[in-house]
Amino acid sequence: MVRLMRHQDIWDIEAAESYDTPGTGMFAPDVLGPTVERLAELAGDGRALEFAIGTGRVAIPLSERGIPVTGIEMSPPMVAQLHKKADEAAIPVVLGDMVTAIAPGDYTLVYLVFNGISNLLTQAEQVACFRNAARHLSPGGRFVIELWVPELRKLPPGQQAMVWHSQPDYVGLDTYDVLLQQVVSHHFRIGEGQEAQLFRSPHRYIWPTELDLMAQLAGFELESRHADWARSDFTAESRSHVSVYRLPQDP
Repeated sequence: MVRLMRHQDIWDIEAAESYDTPGTGMFAPDVLGPTVERLAELAGDGRALEFAIGTGRVAIPLSERGIPVTGIEMSPPMVAQLHKKADEAAIPVVLGDMVTAIAPGDYTLVYLVFNGISNLLTQAEQVACFRNAARHLSPGGRFVIELWVPELRKLPPGQQAMVWHSQPDYVGLDTYDVLLQQVVSHHFRIGEGQEAQLFRSPHRYIWPTELDLMAQLAGFELESRHADWARSDFTAESRSHVSVYRLPQDP
C-alpha cells in the first residue's frame, strides 16, 4: 500500500485548494506564531530556505518579518496556491524534491516543518535530505526539523492500526508496518448521512536518535531539541519535537 502511493500524486489541485484553513488548525495563531518567531530568531540576518514550502503557511509570515525566504516544492498546484497569496519575486520557489533540488545562493537557515521529512519513504532519501540541507547552508548554518514521535506504545499487541483522533465529523487512523517503519495516515471527514471523504498519506517514521545519526552523517551537530516551538522540555512523553542541527563554523 505505501509503496504504491506517491506524494506527487497526492498533492494535486484538489488537495492544494483545500489545504489552507486560515485561523484554525495548523494555521491558528497559537500554532503559527511561535513557529515563525523561533525561525526568525534562528535565521538572524541571513536568508531562509524552506523544504516542502507548500502553500506558504510558514514562509509568508516569515517573509513578512523581513526574512528573505526561498522554497523548494515538488507540487506545482501547491506552489500556485502560494503565489496567489505572495508574489513570486517575494518568495521564489524551485520546483523539485527536497532530496535533489538546488536553490541558488547560501542560507543561514534551512527548515522542514510539520513532519515533512517523513514524506520521504526510505532511510536513504531522508539521509540525502540532510545532505541537501547542508549543501545549501553557510558555515555555522542551521537545519530545523519539526517531527512527530512514533507512538508505537499505543499500538495494541498484534494490531496494525490505531485511531489517534476522533470527533463527530473527523476520524484519524494510522496503519503501521513496523518492519519497514512505514505508516499510512487515513483522514476520514464525515458529512451528513452516510457521506465521508478519505484522504491518505504515506510516511516513514523516524526515531529521534535515528534522526540524530542522519544529521551526523551530513556533518551536523544537534544544537537543541524541544517538545514544541515555544521551547518546552522534550521528555519521554512528548508527542513531537523541534530539533535544531548546526554545521560547524569551520568546514
